Amino acid sequence: MPSSFTSRLKLERQASGENSGNWGNLTNFVFNRVDASVKGYQAVNVAGSANVTLTSNNSTSNTDDSTTDDQVHNAVLEFTGALTGDIHVFTDAVETKYTVFNNTTGSQSLTFANTGHAANGVVLKQGAKTLVYSTGSAVTDVMADLGDVTVTSVTSSGNVAATNVVASAAISGTSLTGTANVQGTNFNATANTITIQSTAPNLAATTANADLLLSTNGVAGRVTFNGGGKIQQVAEKATVSATAATGTVNFDVLTQAVLFFTSDASDNFTVNFRGDSSNSLNNIMDAGESITVAFLVTNGSSAKFNNAFQIDGSSITPKFQGGAAPTAGNANSVDVYSYTIFKTSDATFTMFASQTQFA
Repeated sequence: MPSSFTSRLKLERQASGENSGNWGNLTNFVFNRVDASVKGYQAVNVAGSANVTLTSNNSTSNTDDSTTDDQVHNAVLEFTGALTGDIHVFTDAVETKYTVFNNTTGSQSLTFANTGHAANGVVLKQGAKTLVYSTGSAVTDVMADLGDVTVTSVTSSGNVAATNVVASAAISGTSLTGTANVQGTNFNATANTITIQSTAPNLAATTANADLLLSTNGVAGRVTFNGGGKIQQVAEKATVSATAATGTVNFDVLTQAVLFFTSDASDNFTVNFRGDSSNSLNNIMDAGESITVAFLVTNGSSAKFNNAFQIDGSSITPKFQGGAAPTAGNANSVDVYSYTIFKTSDATFTMFASQTQFA
């Protein structure tokens, strides 16, 4: 009966009477294979867009336990190279386990799977290390199935994602995602609600002069503060342009709250209020909301003024402070027009306006 090889590590099982005088070498081959499978590390370049099948040999040649004679039979696998397409990396279709590191670059995915079972692999997160095991027909990411994690401090330069994150101290990271609850000592995020349990909770940036950004999803979204507010100072977004007022001036409220034209107006002008070139004011405002904006118009010796008004291209007649609309601009001055626009129902607005001279 000739020698045979085990299915998982491909270790040589020597038959009785076989390999006379070679048992020492063959046994060393087996020991080196076991050593690599338990402790070995192998970097594999998988650059490009083609699938890669890891090399897998019988234990018949490796006499040096500091190197490995194939790629499959190592405890740790690191995948490197620049991906140019989504790829699969295939290992033997046998029961085994690995520590794997997807150290590739590029925006494509790397799926680790058994040969012949591409659909049952796992996508390895780029830049991350994880533990996987194989049943021979499917590969499972052990780290994805850990469930709840309770720690004293979680600090991440990447993403933290879990069903539940519970910490007794600090939680910090570039991105913190929880599909159920995210909790710290004084911090709790459940469903759509975030609560900070403190007599004086503080949401603060730690970098000097850094902005703190609260972003809505979509131009019609709002950051809503329920209850009273106290603000030390507010900086409104403004646009300053060396432009002369004339014709129809589109005032894009999504771009600025204050618009300042620094060149002398050349003719009387219409102001059309809208969200921006892609969004109407009607679509970004709810009924019962109002906005207040200002338009600063520079006049020379021949003064011009805002004599017509539109919202989303439709004319509207404002109610002016003092009861009468202006009939002229102010020479050698900057006229400041203030507009408060109320949306009372769909596509229905009331506008309050004023003109103030500054010279």
